[in-house]
Amino acid sequence: MKKYLSILLAGVAGAALAAATASAADLPVREAPPAPIIAAAPIFTWTGFYAGVNAGWGWRSDDDETVVLGGAVPGTLFFENGDDGGFVGGGQIGYNYQIGSFVVGLEADIQWADTDDGEEVRFVPAGAPGTFVPGEFENNLSDWFGTVRARAGVAFDRVLIYGTGGLAYTDDNTGWALGGGVEWALPVNWFGSSAVTFGIEGLWLSFDEDDDDDDGFVGTFTPDAGGPPIDVFAPGAGSDDNDFFVARAKLNFKFGTY
Repeated sequence: MKKYLSILLAGVAGAALAAATASAADLPVREAPPAPIIAAAPIFTWTGFYAGVNAGWGWRSDDDETVVLGGAVPGTLFFENGDDGGFVGGGQIGYNYQIGSFVVGLEADIQWADTDDGEEVRFVPAGAPGTFVPGEFENNLSDWFGTVRARAGVAFDRVLIYGTGGLAYTDDNTGWALGGGVEWALPVNWFGSSAVTFGIEGLWLSFDEDDDDDDGFVGTFTPDAGGPPIDVFAPGAGSDDNDFFVARAKLNFKFGTY
């Protein structure tokens, strides 16, 4: 009797275990939580309007000038300091449009230029030292000048390398400007901008003299040995172009799409 009772209990226990196992298999499986959604960082673009300021230095193409002293004695004025330039600074506005890695745009600027009142020079062939006081733009930087230029370059994310060229002008002359530069962008919203860019730019500018200026007066030369100032005239022959180079740092505030 005990033997049959033990077999019965074992059978009941086995059936209960099988039923529990089957019931557990039917329970729903808990799914893993979904992966968190991470928003992609916005892609920087150079497209948009910008405005900013710049400051730098300007040099003439050389430190000598072919002249006629007193309207009679030909010679050359040699500028002793060798740099013959001054501070330049101003502002610019423009627009860039990015197509893939390429960036095209248009920029206009207006510049103030520091013109020294006088330059220490020597007059050759006489060799007499003295002070030259420029009378026109040709012999030193003008009080101001401006440019309107196209720009084209290649962007490497937030770095832009570009070339630029276009029209240059001042109060009574026109010419051309050609150069290039590099800009770095910081995605900060200063003063409501979408980005701030820092750049370094070099420009070569060439201006035509006023062909209507028949007398060619360019300034005065006062010898150190004494005597009244002597008028200095540009020669009638030769090139009438006057060139100088500007190197400057730029700060721009970009407005538009990040």
